[in-house]
Amino acid sequence: MNEAQSLQQAIDEPVHLMDYDPVWPARFDAERTRLLERFPDDLLDVQHIGSTAISGMPAKPIIDVMAGVASMAMADALFDPLLDYGYVTSQEFNASLTDRRWFMRHANGQRTHHLHVVVHDGDLWNKRLAFRDTLRSDAALSARYAALKRELASCHREDREAYTRAKGDFVRSIVETG
Repeated sequence: MNEAQSLQQAIDEPVHLMDYDPVWPARFDAERTRLLERFPDDLLDVQHIGSTAISGMPAKPIIDVMAGVASMAMADALFDPLLDYGYVTSQEFNASLTDRRWFMRHANGQRTHHLHVVVHDGDLWNKRLAFRDTLRSDAALSARYAALKRELASCHREDREAYTRAKGDFVRSIVETG
């Protein structure tokens, strides 16, 4: 499979949840180190977010990385350097985002990492960490989210955006009350 085929397959990859894999934190650590070595003056912090950051949570096996920068202007300045560093993205999709920039790494037709570049200690930064930390500390809530994710993955297997939107009310209920 060539690079273009691998990318297209990764873009079209269906929603498939896996049981929690204890190797996910090490994969995050490796990517965090890689990013901080390449962008030591630009990235203020790098955090593991998303379901792969929550022990026991089923997840798409994609490591969600949140990189904090000083401003959205800095996020924009990192756009081309991140593309040169092995990430891909959609200019059109990023043009629709006001509070972050989104990138993806892939290999062998599968997504491996999602990188969310956001303003460090801004609203989105704090909400994503609050969501992660709440689920890490509340086993009952985490179990409810896991059940919801499984149900939605079966309903929206071929539509990643619908799957993500369908989780929205649950996510908002956590970050707006936390």
